[in-house]
Amino acid sequence: MEYNHQEIDKKWQGKWAAEGTYHASNSQDKPKFYVLDMFPYPSGAGLHVGHPLGYIASDIYGRYKKQKGFNVLHPMGYDAFGLPAEQYAIQTGQHPEKTTEINTARYRQQLDNIGFGLDWSREFKTTDPSYYKWTQWIFIQLFDAWYDHNEGKSRHIDTLVAHFAAHGTEGLNAAKTEEMDFSAEEWAGMDEAAQAEVLLNYRLAYRSESNVNWCPALGTVLANDEVKDGLSERGGHPVVQKKMMQWSMRITAFADRLLEGLDRIDWSTSLKETQRNWIGKSVGAAIFFDIDGHEGQIEVFSTRPDTLFGATFVTLAPEHELVQKITTADQREAVEAYQAKAAARSERDRMADTKTISGCFTGAYAVHPISGAKVPIWIGDYVLASYGTGAVMAVPGHDSRDYAFAKHFDLEIVEVVAGGDLSVEAFEAKEGKMVNSDFLNGMECMDAKAKMIEHLEGIGYGKGATQYKLRDAIFGRQRYWGEPIPVYYDNGIAKTMPLEDLPLTLPEVDAYLPTEDGEPPLARANDWTYNGHPLETTTMPGWAGSSWYFLRYMDAHNNEEFAGKATTEYWNQVDLYVGGSEHATGHLLYSRFWTKFLFDMGFISFDEPFKKLINQGMIQGISAFVHRINGTNTFVSAGLKGEHETQAIHADVSLLQGDELDVEAFKNWREEYKDAEFILEDGKYICSREVEKMSKSKFNVTNPDDIVEKYGADVLRMYEMFLGPLEQSKPWNTQGLSGVAGFQRKFWKLFHQGGTFNVSDAPADKKALKAAHACIKKVGEDIENFSFNTSVSAFMIATNELTDLKANNREVLEPLVRLISPFAPHLAEELWELLGGEGSVTHSEYPTHNESYLVESSKNYPVSFNGKVRFQLELPLDMSKDDIEKAVMADERTAAHIGDKQVRKMIVVPGRIINIVIG
Repeated sequence: MEYNHQEIDKKWQGKWAAEGTYHASNSQDKPKFYVLDMFPYPSGAGLHVGHPLGYIASDIYGRYKKQKGFNVLHPMGYDAFGLPAEQYAIQTGQHPEKTTEINTARYRQQLDNIGFGLDWSREFKTTDPSYYKWTQWIFIQLFDAWYDHNEGKSRHIDTLVAHFAAHGTEGLNAAKTEEMDFSAEEWAGMDEAAQAEVLLNYRLAYRSESNVNWCPALGTVLANDEVKDGLSERGGHPVVQKKMMQWSMRITAFADRLLEGLDRIDWSTSLKETQRNWIGKSVGAAIFFDIDGHEGQIEVFSTRPDTLFGATFVTLAPEHELVQKITTADQREAVEAYQAKAAARSERDRMADTKTISGCFTGAYAVHPISGAKVPIWIGDYVLASYGTGAVMAVPGHDSRDYAFAKHFDLEIVEVVAGGDLSVEAFEAKEGKMVNSDFLNGMECMDAKAKMIEHLEGIGYGKGATQYKLRDAIFGRQRYWGEPIPVYYDNGIAKTMPLEDLPLTLPEVDAYLPTEDGEPPLARANDWTYNGHPLETTTMPGWAGSSWYFLRYMDAHNNEEFAGKATTEYWNQVDLYVGGSEHATGHLLYSRFWTKFLFDMGFISFDEPFKKLINQGMIQGISAFVHRINGTNTFVSAGLKGEHETQAIHADVSLLQGDELDVEAFKNWREEYKDAEFILEDGKYICSREVEKMSKSKFNVTNPDDIVEKYGADVLRMYEMFLGPLEQSKPWNTQGLSGVAGFQRKFWKLFHQGGTFNVSDAPADKKALKAAHACIKKVGEDIENFSFNTSVSAFMIATNELTDLKANNREVLEPLVRLISPFAPHLAEELWELLGGEGSVTHSEYPTHNESYLVESSKNYPVSFNGKVRFQLELPLDMSKDDIEKAVMADERTAAHIGDKQVRKMIVVPGRIINIVIG
């Protein structure tokens, strides 16, 4: 009987669905294991073979833990809100819900075809009102909370109101937008609107004027990671910096805890370092400069206050609020032109561009806080208004970027740390003696740093301070396809809706574009109000729903709570989280932030969401290129392209057999190529190939459905694991699938003879037991180390050995079926049924190896004559030296090699060598 993958795959996928094989129980009668894949966004293009890599790995591990006796939760759903669906809706007029339904159905079908052991009973989309009701509820909890630095935790806003009523701001150490100072009496004298404005300064979800990435073409605010080179990642539209009233999340309050928590989780060093750099904690001093001829001061932050005497100019961000006030009349035109230019660049681009030197003098001067010298005030786009104070003191002698700026604009450079050559470059050493620094002269840098902070605090021009790169997260989006923010405005005061009136669902609109006045699409809705009060018209960002989805999976059908307390205590943290490294900052930081907040408020009992995290590598495509002679519609084969000036153009890899292009298929592929001509080599058109990211735009994607149809789901699963280490990127090569398919047929034949199922109950011999148990040991160790590629190799080796031994004993084959089940579940289920196993193989016990079968009882000795190996002789390992000599001499091959010569010496080292010296 041949293995019919199409019939067997469908048979078992149908049984799993009907019997709920992979449904996890909340009964808590077993130890739990929670394995999770990063929330997928269901695109219209569906899955290509690169997408399932991480899913297969997590599925193998989840199945393995189930066989090890764990109650395994491995759920799946969809992160379905987002800009792509909205843009498609704008183009077609089709409601995003419809395209989302089509896309999720397509994803579900593809995932089912690959045979994942997922608990589909807990499936949901972020777009389901029953789900985003609780996303809105979490927003309300954040709105009703503040951060108490004295206690190091979030607290309900009522406790802050009580503090104001009793003490005003005295003794308060809270996360805030700006400093405030008022008494209890002044608080009592404020009206409702004034008090509401004060509370917004402290709430964890708050509304304020913020600098944002505004994309006019898309009509929305974009996150930094949605902007590249000043253009939107989606559509490539220009993005400008703009001040807008925005809802934000006070993630900065959690900066230190987000850093500390990294020490308690099992993530890669590189991933942790990425988060540390993004949070960017710096310890130094806040320093204040007076402004010549103006009221107010410029506050700068510096990690090197010891170099203050080397500050020869101050640079403000182009959008700094002081720029308009201090710019002189003769510099105003130049400053405004520079501001407009800077507004067209994203913050990310400005931070990353270290080569371009640009700036503009404001005409104003700051007063050095100690020397009293006047230092020029410039603006430069390398300074960001949203980072720190939006101002830097420039010390060109000891900072390379300031040095380049000073050289470019011919500004003064002063040495204050001895040891460098400032005629060549800045001296950035953090150690050395202070010079040209008045009372700091001769001190070491670190001592001088402390002394300068002490001095500044003494004269009232500075203080010790800590700063972070991390900024509060912009929360509002000028989009339609997102969770509505459950806020209404009562005489301009922001208030949240009660739980009983949630979810606030998306209204119907006549178009998914902003209004003619630039208002968000929700402003197009008729009567978008709550009890007669206008509702918020921005929607939540995509990361809102994905920041807590792992909690909802624990209790997906709870209508009374986002998740029950007993259930979240049982499932607790995600034990294994698998996904792409592109989420290293955004999603992972936001999830950790929301988890810590929910922990503070007593809703859950843990403050880190993901215990262990693995970033799978990328499966890359091997792109194909045709070479068109410039100015023509003639294509030249790759080996001849050097004879012409050509342009390389991507061709669909499905049009190739190996490297050879099907010319007629290429001509029919696209209208522009129907009359193309070809210059061949040896009668063929050969394409050049290149390994690139697998992408629909590069025409190098392979549809997993095609692989499953041709080879079966198990071959796809095992081949993706066989390609290489999980965390490394590797190119896809369809030709390699035949090798894994051959292995599967060979494994199947171990159980069959002459096309008939044939497994013997007779005891297996030692060699067969050794082969099987060596595989059991190796695969078990590999799974624990996530070395799935070497696991597949171990299966292949064992299968070859057992085939050579003609071993068909149940004693060795039955454990191998249980062993291979996580990798090839359809194959394993079919064989398990044939073996008479009870229930699903998924619920069978994972096999353990018997070490005694792996202990060598014999040695295959190489027998040498005068140092040259002539034959092998297998002898018991416990055989004595004398018995070894007798056995060797009794072998007829020994006599043949000795012939008529004499044995002069016989060297025997038991367990190692046999050498006979003849002459």
